[in-house]
Amino acid sequence: MTGLAHWLESHLDVLIQATVEALSQDAGQKAQVTETVAAFFESLENAVNVQDLAPLYERLHDWVAGRSVPIDDDLAGLVPVLILIEEVSSEQIRLLCPAEQAVELLIEMDAIFNQAISYLSRMETNALLMDMRLELAKAMAQLERLDKSKSDFVAVAAHELRTPITLIEGYANMLRGTDTPYKDDPVLAPLLDGMESGVKRLREIIRDMLDVSLITLDMIELHLQITWLPQLIDAVERSMMSHLKERNLELVIERDTIPRRPTYADPERLLQVLQKIVYNAIKYTPDGGRVIVTARELTGFTDIMVIDNGIGISANDLPHIFNMFSSLGDASLHSSGKTKFRGGGPGLGLYISKGVIEAHGGNIWAESPGFDDVLCPGSTFHVMIPMRSASSSDTINSTIFNNQNKEA
Repeated sequence: MTGLAHWLESHLDVLIQATVEALSQDAGQKAQVTETVAAFFESLENAVNVQDLAPLYERLHDWVAGRSVPIDDDLAGLVPVLILIEEVSSEQIRLLCPAEQAVELLIEMDAIFNQAISYLSRMETNALLMDMRLELAKAMAQLERLDKSKSDFVAVAAHELRTPITLIEGYANMLRGTDTPYKDDPVLAPLLDGMESGVKRLREIIRDMLDVSLITLDMIELHLQITWLPQLIDAVERSMMSHLKERNLELVIERDTIPRRPTYADPERLLQVLQKIVYNAIKYTPDGGRVIVTARELTGFTDIMVIDNGIGISANDLPHIFNMFSSLGDASLHSSGKTKFRGGGPGLGLYISKGVIEAHGGNIWAESPGFDDVLCPGSTFHVMIPMRSASSSDTINSTIFNNQNKEA
């Protein structure tokens, strides 16, 4: 038996009592603390006797597993508990032993506790990391459930809204029929115009909601055919003329930068993307501002850039603008018009644009110096369109298409 083992055996009761007093002042916990401390010193004595720390490590493993160690709240964690036990034990050695014997015992005690503290620290850290991973996994699972619920709601809502919208549109068309007296009525005709305008806007929103569902499920279909980018840009310009005139905005198209060679793509989907990006630029550019459409040719791609001198995008918002239901700024400041300055919307346009471009094998992102509704630093949206000279099929499924890209 070593000197430390003999000393521990001889002074076990004193060590237990002093350690319990140091660990807890709660009378209700004293019995449980005493049991824990006694078990610890028993393991320590066994480890010293066999000159192997395995019995002590096993006890510390029980601590980490949460099967013991009731302590006061001011001792955060298990390592401080072990350090306090060492301090109490060392103090008792100094009090009860002659100086020469105390030095030898303290050296031996310190070597054992240093290894035990290092072992416990690693175990406690690993346990905390495991707990964090489990909590993170639970949070991720919850987010996935919420995201699926949101996607399911969008799909169901879009399908459910189509029927009443069709009925309203049908009745409005009936009232406008040539055989009805309401077509040119000075009172009813403006009401029918408003109804038809509202129905048209609702149909656009429903189409966006259905597109969101298809993109979320990787089920969006692309009908590939020869596509000329200049023609798409011209179509965007024609569709924007009334909005530009209403807002006194200038649309500058740098046509010399747009490649005249064709690519294989879905022209309707690309037109949808370009319209949404230009609409977005119009929405966040004050009246009298300017929107520029330009392009640059890169290896295998054409980067179409939509540049505005609008209010810009803050650094905090920039990573999230392509998320579903994203909407910049204070919603209370939005107007009701689709293209009015900072006009409201469901926040689906950029999400759909990203999904369509990625289905083509391209990319889309935005740049901005920051947000300032007075100085208007502006934003630049990049739409990277793959330039392909051939297609194996006129109709492809985006999921298959993306998988082929990854394998390549």
